[in-house]
Order: sequence, then C-alpha cells, then structure tokens
Amino acid sequence: MRASHILVPTLRESPADAEITSHIYMLRAGLIRQLAKGLYTWLPLGLAVLRKVENIIREELNNAGAMEVLMPVVQPAELWQESGRWDVMGPEMLRMKDRHDRDYCLSPTHEEVVTDLVRNVVVSYKQLPCNIYQINTKFRDEIRPRFGVMRAREFVMKDGYSFHLEEETFEETYRAMFNAYGSILSRIGLEYRAVEADPGSMGDGESHEFHVLAESGEDALAFSPNSDYAANVESAEAISNTDRPLPTAKIEKISTPGILTIEAVSDFLGIAPSRTVKTLIVEGSNGPVALVIRGDHTLNEAKASRLPLVKSPLTFLKEEDLLRETGVTKGSIGPIQLGTPIFVDHSASNLADFTCGANEEGFHFSNVNWGRDVDLTESVDIRNVQEGDLAADGSGLLEFKRGIEVGHIFKLGTKYSDSMGATIQDRSGKNTPFVMGCYGLGVTRIVAAIVEQHYRDETMHWPIQVAPALVHLVAVNNIKSEQVREAAFSFYSRCLDSGIEIYFDDRDERPGVKFADADLVGLPYRITIGERTLADRVVEFQSAGKEIELLTADEAIQKLINANKRSS
Repeated sequence: MRASHILVPTLRESPADAEITSHIYMLRAGLIRQLAKGLYTWLPLGLAVLRKVENIIREELNNAGAMEVLMPVVQPAELWQESGRWDVMGPEMLRMKDRHDRDYCLSPTHEEVVTDLVRNVVVSYKQLPCNIYQINTKFRDEIRPRFGVMRAREFVMKDGYSFHLEEETFEETYRAMFNAYGSILSRIGLEYRAVEADPGSMGDGESHEFHVLAESGEDALAFSPNSDYAANVESAEAISNTDRPLPTAKIEKISTPGILTIEAVSDFLGIAPSRTVKTLIVEGSNGPVALVIRGDHTLNEAKASRLPLVKSPLTFLKEEDLLRETGVTKGSIGPIQLGTPIFVDHSASNLADFTCGANEEGFHFSNVNWGRDVDLTESVDIRNVQEGDLAADGSGLLEFKRGIEVGHIFKLGTKYSDSMGATIQDRSGKNTPFVMGCYGLGVTRIVAAIVEQHYRDETMHWPIQVAPALVHLVAVNNIKSEQVREAAFSFYSRCLDSGIEIYFDDRDERPGVKFADADLVGLPYRITIGERTLADRVVEFQSAGKEIELLTADEAIQKLINANKRSS
C-alpha cells in the first residue's frame, strides 16, 4: 500500500461526538468515516483489519468442522410470522415492502432463514449434525447508536447455527464452538473471559458470553482469580457461605415515623443495612408475590422473573395496586403475615435477629427470626452478586472487571424448530424436531475491542496478526531527494517480494506530518529512510514502543521476515 494511492484521511483533533477510545482513534486514524448516525464506511486501513479478523474466524471455525454459507440480508415476513417473532421484534427491525406490496425486513438475525434452509435441504438424520455459519451484514435500528462501530445500526457479524438429532452431538458441537471462540480471540491477541450468561429471549438453556476485558466495557464481569469461574454480574450465582445463627433476642415492634428506606431505618436504629431485609412485591400468575432480599443487596430481575408464580417480564406492583392487594404501602412492607407467596434470597434466609417492615405505616420489627417469627417457605438465588462474595465454585472471592461483549453462544433447544415445524425422521422413522444451537460473534465489535485494549499512552499498538500492515515505511524528503526516493522504493519492492505487508508513506508531505501519521496509525514496525541514514548505509528500524535501531536494509528486511513468520 502506498499512502499516495489510498484514502487515509487522518485527523489531528478528536471529533466532538466521539465518546470512547475506539471511536476517537478509528476516526482520527482514518479507519472509518460516518455516513449517518450508526452507519460507517470502512476505509482501506480499517477494512484491512476487518478482513484479517474475518480470516482468523474462518480458519478456526473451518478447523472446528463448521461450514460457511451466505444467506440473504433481505428476508420475507412470512418466515418471521411463522416463528412468531414478526410482531415481537419491535422497532429495532427495519421493515419494508417490495413492488408487489409484500412485507420484508432487513436482517437483524438469521434464525428463521437458517431453520427454513435446513428443514428443506436436510432430509435424513444421517446428514446430522449440521454446523453452518456466515459472516454477513446485519441491521438493527438502535434507538441510540453510539460508540462508533461498537454499537452501530449496521454491522458485520459472524452468526452460526447447528442442527442435531440428539443432545449428545449438540453438546459436542457446543464445546467445539466454545473452544473455537477462545482460539479466535487468543489468535487476535485479546485478553478475554468466557462467562456464564443469561440466554434472555434467544436461548433455552446454557449460554456463554465472550468478553474482551476493557475499562470502556458496558458489562460488569464477576470472576474468581483462583479458577476459571467467570460470569456476567447479571447471571452470576450468588451463594451464602454462612450458616444462620440462633436467635438472641425477642421480636420487638418499633415506631419509625416517616422512615421508608433501608438507609433511613439503618441510621435510625444504628444497625448495618446487612442486618435488615427489604420485601418487594411483584405481579404473579395468581396474585402478588413477595421477594425478600438483604437490605444491602439488589434484586436480580432476570433471576426473579424465572421463579414459579412470578409473571414474566418482572413487574413491580404500582402503589395503588400494592395498597389494594396487601393493605400496606411501600416502605413498610415485611414478610410477617403478609398473605402472599414469599421467596427469600439465600443471604436473607441466613439472617438472624434482623429488621423488616411491620406491614403497618410508621412501624418496623426488629430481632426477627425465620422459623420463630415468620415461616421460611423457600430459599432461592434472586440477588446480584457483589465484589468480595464467594465464587459459586468455592474457589475464592469474586473480583469485578468490565468487559466488551463480542460473542455469545446459546443452546436454543427446539424453540425455532417447534414453531416452524422443522423436523427430521429419527432412526425409528419418527419425526422429531431439530435440536439447535446458535453462535454469534461481532466482527466489527472485535475491531473496536482490539483498539480499546491495545491503545495506550496515546498510541495504538496493533497486534501483528490483525495490523493493517506489518511495517510503516517513512521516506523523508523523498520528493526532493532522488537518492531517498530510489532507496525507499527499492526497500518497498523488496518487502513486497518477501511477502511483507508494507504501508509506504511516499506522499509529498513534511517529515513532521509523516511521523505524526505514523504515530497515529500505530503499525508494529517502522522503517525510516532519509539522506542522513543513507549516508551511513543504514535505515532506522523501530519496533512499537522500543528504541530505534540502525540496521542495514538487508538486516531490517530479515527482521521483518522473521516477524512475519512468527505472526502466521
């Protein structure tokens, strides 16, 4: 690549609307340009990174036994209506009509299309398992696109799907995809964590997210430093590592006028919030349901919504409904004689002599004990974990880090095959629905995540495996000096002949401009050729973040050849 022949529109200042490092850098380094909100054009250097990431993904997935296909981006409404998701997707799905007034959408995902494909082409169980993937464009009309390509409306995604007759082969494929994702991220040069996750509306069983560790990450991760245990904070199992003490005092009703919050109760009584419980009332399938957690903990709504008797999505009772159903107002509710089904979090169930609402405005109970003063019907996990909690595998105390979600794998079960009538005859001739898995990987998000993790000290440090090029060749005053021009073009040609990817700044620009752009682009190696170095028959050779070496052209090229071999 010659700088004079390609578009690399670098910027000296950070764009005003760019919020995070990757967005700022990718605009300043000329990797992307915005067309409209959430829509970006990938320019040559950015596209080079994107393609290298895609190639690593292809290699690892092909090695894991997956097959690449390419499915249409425009999809007919009929398939989505068949699965029941046409009206569920909401405004994130961009809908349109063709000239015949038929409904279509611009693909937000491909579960329906791939299920239709397989049910029509896989005619025998002997063709299973079937594991296919694509790298394709997706569109989701985000209400608030932000952070550049990190949360764009149009993006490149690798989505994969597997089809099985039996759970056994599905488990094998799920593990193979799990391992392939780890290999992909490791080869790219990313520090990551695979975490247990909530499948949400997509899945029907086990689910794992893959997060690149970065302070700009939107997700909080909980992990044990002593084991492989890691989970999204939203889905991490919260356990209690203490036994419930015996009661030490009699229950007492205390006047607490105007005191409605845990903080206020704790201050008024001079006790820690961890010695209190709060009772939350939500809608249930047969009337209100009470959820009890420790005063210093927060409710995990995803966990709570999966409880029996609890209506999904989780909905808290409004003030007027709360008063009508329980006769109690918010701030005074407690589990004693409440008259509703009660689910108690594990940590709250291990409390003794605790404080709670008295179900009477302006009063609380202190020294409350389970079994003696209030029945403990069921102990469950319904809270968010906190840093310092015991990890679910018992290996140590949880630590938190932030992560950028770049991948998610799901066990779909028969969710789509049931709704779309996708079946296969088993060995006995009985029609049985396909068991399905889903495996997503955000390609454009990975590029942004690379920047977030490898941009430091105001400089980009591209991993060799995905750098736009291996080496940046800077020719100083090449327009004025024929000697420099000839030496630079000779070096450039020798690199190309040796299979070395090189970005040659041959522009008619001042040295300061060229060096500033070289710092901004951040390639792994830099070669500088000028009249001064040529007089000594050497070039300046610099590895990213290291001191300049003076080498002969032959020595420099050999070093680059060796680096190229190590990266392949």
